[in-house]
Amino acid sequence: MNEKLTRKNLIDIKLKISGWDVNDYTQVFKEFFIFNKDSNFNEITKDKSEFSDYVLLGKDGKPLAVIEAKKSTSDAVLGREQAKQYCCNIQKEIGGELPFCFYTNGHEIYFWDLGNYPPKKVIGFPTRDDLERYQYIRKNRKPLASELINKDIAGRDYQVHAIRSVMEGLDRKKSTFLLVMATGTGKTRTTIAMVDALMRAGWVERVLFLVDRIALRNQALEAFKEYLPNEPAWPKIGEKSIAKDRRIYTSTYPTMLNIIRDEENSLSPHFFDLIVVDESHRSIYNTYQEVLDYFNTITLGLTATPTDVIDHNTFKLFECEDGIPSFAYSYEEAVNNIPPYLCDFQVMKIQTKFQEEGINKRTISLEDQKQLILEGKEVAEINFEGTDLEKTVINKGTNVTIVKEFMEECIKDPNGVLPGKTIFFCATKAHARRIEAIFDSLYPEYTGELAKVIVSDDPRVYGKGGLLHQFTHNDMPRIAISVDMLDTGIDVRELVNLVFVKPVFSYTKFWQMIGRGTRLLEKSKIKPWCPEKDTFLILDCWDNFEYFKLNPKRKELKAQIPLPVRFVGIRIDKIEKALEKGKPEIAQKEIEKLRVQISELPTKSVVIQDSKTDLAKVEQENFWLHLTNEKLEFLRHTIKPLFRTVSQADFKAMRFQKDVLEISLAQLSEENEKFETLKENIITIVSELPLSVNIVAKHTSFIKKVLTNHYWSTITDNGFEELAETISPLIKFREQRFQSDGPAKLNLQDVLKTKEMVEFGPHNGAVSITKYREMVEAKIAELTERNPILQKLKSGIAVTEEEAQQLAEELHEEDPHITESLLRKVYKHQKAKFIQFIKHILGIEILESFDEQVSKAVQQFIVEHTYLTTRQIEFLNLLKNYIIERGNIEKRDLIQAPFTIIHPKGIRGIFSPSEIQDILTLTEKFAA
Repeated sequence: MNEKLTRKNLIDIKLKISGWDVNDYTQVFKEFFIFNKDSNFNEITKDKSEFSDYVLLGKDGKPLAVIEAKKSTSDAVLGREQAKQYCCNIQKEIGGELPFCFYTNGHEIYFWDLGNYPPKKVIGFPTRDDLERYQYIRKNRKPLASELINKDIAGRDYQVHAIRSVMEGLDRKKSTFLLVMATGTGKTRTTIAMVDALMRAGWVERVLFLVDRIALRNQALEAFKEYLPNEPAWPKIGEKSIAKDRRIYTSTYPTMLNIIRDEENSLSPHFFDLIVVDESHRSIYNTYQEVLDYFNTITLGLTATPTDVIDHNTFKLFECEDGIPSFAYSYEEAVNNIPPYLCDFQVMKIQTKFQEEGINKRTISLEDQKQLILEGKEVAEINFEGTDLEKTVINKGTNVTIVKEFMEECIKDPNGVLPGKTIFFCATKAHARRIEAIFDSLYPEYTGELAKVIVSDDPRVYGKGGLLHQFTHNDMPRIAISVDMLDTGIDVRELVNLVFVKPVFSYTKFWQMIGRGTRLLEKSKIKPWCPEKDTFLILDCWDNFEYFKLNPKRKELKAQIPLPVRFVGIRIDKIEKALEKGKPEIAQKEIEKLRVQISELPTKSVVIQDSKTDLAKVEQENFWLHLTNEKLEFLRHTIKPLFRTVSQADFKAMRFQKDVLEISLAQLSEENEKFETLKENIITIVSELPLSVNIVAKHTSFIKKVLTNHYWSTITDNGFEELAETISPLIKFREQRFQSDGPAKLNLQDVLKTKEMVEFGPHNGAVSITKYREMVEAKIAELTERNPILQKLKSGIAVTEEEAQQLAEELHEEDPHITESLLRKVYKHQKAKFIQFIKHILGIEILESFDEQVSKAVQQFIVEHTYLTTRQIEFLNLLKNYIIERGNIEKRDLIQAPFTIIHPKGIRGIFSPSEIQDILTLTEKFAA
């Protein structure tokens, strides 16, 4: 399409998505006249004047950005120098800030922050707020070289070094960074100190911290709250929808992917100023890289993977040339530091007889052989390799031996009886449950509390009081039995034992698992049930250390091709074969289906948006009129891979449709042997459909027909189409007739065969708030029976100040933890007096929490001022959250962060003087 249609049909729509009204001259000026001052003012000609396609205006009416448009079939880069010239000439003519530069062909958009960064391809246009934020940051940010780092957050020398490496890179106009820091060296704290410095220096206002699991998100969120308590964070407890009034955002990849694909409540691609990618080697080479591609930000990758085994894709993504990260600090450096920053470990290899020699007639004891004969089993038929354990054979006796040996050799608590905190790394969830049952059976005196299975799909794991919280904060359980969940990222400084009861084949994952135990435990923070920690023990039951001595690199896994990509690939192959065989009617039918599939690609996907130019080619009718080999290759190599973005589909139905399409291609290609193999598979699938289900029963006659040889000997291409359309919706009801009995289950006595030390590697107890409240309330209930002042209060009789003071002293004598300051913290009320808490506990009066008081006051203010704009209401909600989180507010706070996220001038930017006075009156009751 020409430039005019490109602007109308593509660029105007993209601007509208970003909140710009192209018909509102206070927002967007089309064909903006620019007089070139380099020419003679008295000789204005067409050559001496210029027209910018779009100029985006700020709220003050001044130009924020210039957009140069090219027709959709042209390369957007052709507009680069033209757009730059317009920006420079507008600044010369009008003065003020240099506008931001954009050039686009409607499909591809390039953003150029002139004088700061080179042009960058972006997904969409910024909102007006985005551009004003960009402009404010560009104008007001301070040199990072003079910005101090908060050493209370990250005060170790290497942490300061890491932060400086990034800050100096930013001063050099770099925008992507990779920090490689061993597990336990404080990657998160280093990041938080960096975020703090960048925010104070005015370089960033919004930060996204990305992780791959909910437990890690919660852990990061708590860390940000601890060290940056004044910065509003998302999400709050129970918060599902994205909020746009925060400064710190923590999220899993899937959550953020869903947000950016949400048609109704998405985020601008320019919403964040910094994205931190935790454990960046793991989750970003599949669908979730889309999240990073979507946002235009500074990007910081974090990983604990040793530099020598980091995947080359990680270095490439973060633009680290020659495999050199922005900063690296290894486990060896941390352990060898004086004093050490991390804890060293010892390794004990233990293996049972069955693990080393297998399970067979030669290794099974005579007593067990007799028992097997009594059970009717042929001993000679039992023959398993040691590596088959927990795969094709399960032997309870092997797990019993391992558990007993662990209890004998583990590092124990100060009493020398129970193990210190321990993680068992198991092969499967069923394996984990079996280990848990063995602990319960062997040590019943601990009533099932000694060892607990902690896996990600168990809802009891999460939240305060959940299994993970119990393991990290309480005496019991001592042993966490896990499958994958605790392998990476979870911080438990008290860990002193790690038990590998499974083989590990990834060097990266192996070191991350070891990293669970490397954190030092400061003596001041040792809890009663913790041993002093100067080393930790690894029990290796599967020769993992020996394996990695011989094979230190992880196994390369063959990349799997997603089902939607395979499905489309077969359709393209069939189109090509039909054209080759001179069957245009079949080719046309498949072309129509392919075009439907292309039209249903998820438009909100970054991958799809980034491929608009390619997709525009196949949207044109002319493309399909004559499919040349060149066009077919374009479909295979450019369009087919886009189907990896398909995530919302009935994949069971799609798999059957793919099978039918594949057999129709085999028939068309006259591949008889392949046809017969695929036919048998389809017959098996159809035969397993349950006719007892009403929806399936409606198609009984067709199903029976499909199972006959006559059906397959006479089937046509239209018949395949009928088969796919009729059966694929029923596949979800399919039943497997023959289910595997699973691994062989044995209960044979196993004995320890090998136990040896392995040389490897480099040379405040607090009661929970709920428990505290329960303790205080129980104590007061107990004392009420014999304390005259409490009896007086319960009877509704007022007490004097002297009596209130006397009661406080008596309660403090009974329990030194019952103090006014602790009660204020526990009941979330900063202003209440001691006697008010006692009345509340006795049920005499309801003590409204501080949070409730603040919320009600702000809500009442909004109700009484119905003329407030949505932006002003957002400010007041931010004010409410700030007071609740901090506990107080001062006048000067209202013109500082985080309130400058709403407007650079804080409260002065969006409220009139009289409104400001009303708000100050509101906040007086909560002032420090």
